Amino acid sequence: MYSINHFEVFLLTGILLNLIPGADTMYIVGRSISQGRKAGVCSVLGIITGSLIHTLFVAFGLSIILIKSVFLFNAIKILGVMYLVYLGIRMLLDKSNTAFQATEVDKLNIRKVYVQGILTSITNPKVSLFFLSFLPQFIDTNASGPIPFLILGLTFTFTGLLWCLFVAYFSSYFTKKLRGNQKIGVVLNKITGMIFIGMGIKLLQTKAPN
Repeated sequence: MYSINHFEVFLLTGILLNLIPGADTMYIVGRSISQGRKAGVCSVLGIITGSLIHTLFVAFGLSIILIKSVFLFNAIKILGVMYLVYLGIRMLLDKSNTAFQATEVDKLNIRKVYVQGILTSITNPKVSLFFLSFLPQFIDTNASGPIPFLILGLTFTFTGLLWCLFVAYFSSYFTKKLRGNQKIGVVLNKITGMIFIGMGIKLLQTKAPN
């Protein structure tokens, strides 16, 4: 099918890989426990949009530039680190606890959470490198064109969407009562800030491919 080999193996492997906690999962968990289900779902949609962008980059060969340019790789990585640390510091310094009081759609800046999810994903060069190393293993060597990459990338992204939505709902549900408590809410906010900073530090340790 469209020069794709062992699609069922790819599907199973993709599902298992999505179950492994990574930076995207931690970001979604952080948003869900600190701001609730709506913010968690919006962060999921942002992360998935970023994954779709990575899929397009890989399918049309743009990510090859990322691999061959150490400067570009490090530049994108540094932007991602700075952005995650910035978000983390903001949450650590926030003492108003407004994030936990804003439970209605009109009180929560949905667009902002969504855009932050996209930026968190696209400024992580590890995602493109993963796609470039993982997807070709299931594509015929004689294949040409972006179609096989698009099919596999969309499949992987769709299974990731289902898992991430589960994570968002699960995390927000079990911390709902905690968010209602002013003092605990502030603590959750700070924990989320530390998660973001930790993600930034982890991303900083990523090395450009040789």
